[in-house]
Amino acid sequence: MYSAVDHQFMSEALAEAQKALYLSNPNPRVGCVIVKDGEIIGRGFTQKVGEAHAEIQALADAKSKGKDLAGSAIYVTLEPCNHTGKTPPCVDALIAAKPVKVIAAMSDPNPLVAGKGLERLKAAGIEVHCGLLEAQAQELNRGFISRMTRGLPWVRMKIAASLDGKTALPDGKSQWITGPLARADGHHWRAQACAIITGVGTVKEDDPSLNVREVATQRQPWRIIVDSKLETPLNSKILNQADQSGVLIVCAELDSPGNREKAKAFTERGIEVITMANAFGKVDLPKLFSYLAKERQMNEIHIESGFKLNGSMLRENCVDELLLYYAPFFMGEGIGMANVPTLPTLDTPKNWKVIDQRLIGPDLRLNLVKN
Repeated sequence: MYSAVDHQFMSEALAEAQKALYLSNPNPRVGCVIVKDGEIIGRGFTQKVGEAHAEIQALADAKSKGKDLAGSAIYVTLEPCNHTGKTPPCVDALIAAKPVKVIAAMSDPNPLVAGKGLERLKAAGIEVHCGLLEAQAQELNRGFISRMTRGLPWVRMKIAASLDGKTALPDGKSQWITGPLARADGHHWRAQACAIITGVGTVKEDDPSLNVREVATQRQPWRIIVDSKLETPLNSKILNQADQSGVLIVCAELDSPGNREKAKAFTERGIEVITMANAFGKVDLPKLFSYLAKERQMNEIHIESGFKLNGSMLRENCVDELLLYYAPFFMGEGIGMANVPTLPTLDTPKNWKVIDQRLIGPDLRLNLVKN
C-alpha cells in the first residue's frame, strides 16, 4: 500500500514529532509534513498545551511560504482530532486545505477521536490511510496511549548501579555511581515525563533537586514525594526551586494534629499535600498512579527513588519500564536496587525483556519492559 516515498515523508513527520518530546504533555507528541509535487511545503509539531497542534503548525508553515495547499498530501503521526478541546478540531482545518490524501501513522486512542477524525476526512472526499510506521508513532506516545487505554500513566523506574547491583554505599552515599554522560542521559528521560516521583528517604538522604538541568526544556516536570508521615524537611532542595512547575507531597494520613500543622506549613509555601492511604497505613501506590492519570492527565511518570520505595513499586506491579544504568565497577557491600522478595527457585518465569541496550560513555544503559 505504501511506497518508499510514503515511508520517507512519514519518517520526516516522525522527526517533527520528536521535537515535541519535552513539550506537548499532556497532549500526544505529533508531527506533520505537507507534501506537494514531491516537495515538503509545510512542517509542524505539537506545541505546549493550549497552543497549536502539529497539523495547524504545518498548515501555517506552508501558508507563510505562499504555498497552495490544494492537491497536497498530508503525513501525520496521529489521527487528526475531530473535537474541540483547548483548540478547534484539526480535521476542519485539513478539510479546508483541500488535500487529496491524508496518511496517519496511527489512530488516536482517545475515545473522543478513535477513528472519527479519519471518518470525517473520508466523508469530505479525501483519500485516507492509517498504519504507516505505526510502531514508531506508538513508541513516541506510550504514556498517552497508556492513559487513554488503561487509565494509568506509563511508569518508568530509573536506577543507577554498580556491576554487582549496588546503588549506594552502606552509609547511603550514592553520588556519583555513573559518569556525567549517563547523568545527562537521565535528564533526557526526566524531561519527557509529566512528573518525577521520589520517596522521603531519598529526599532526606540525598537532598536532590530532581529538576531537568542537563537538557534544554521549556517545561519542568512536577516533583512528587511519597511521604507517608510528612517528614520532608522544609529546607529540602526539591521544595525550593524557582523553576519548578509544582510539588506534590502524598502522605498516608492528615488527621493527627502534628500532620495537620506540617501540611499547613507546606501549603503556605504553595506545595500541595494530598492523602492516599492503603490498609497498612502507607501511601496507596496503585491508587496514586490512577489518580495521576485520571485527575492530573499525566502520561509518563519517571521514578528516581531508593531501595524501599523501588521495592514497593515493583511488588505492587506499578512499573512498566526499567531504565538501568550500570557503571563498570564492583561496589561490594552496599544497598541494592530494590527491596523485593527472594525467589524460591530459579524456575520462576523471567518477566522483563530488554528492548534497548547501549553504552553511554563508559556506562551501560538497559531499557526493559514487562513480557
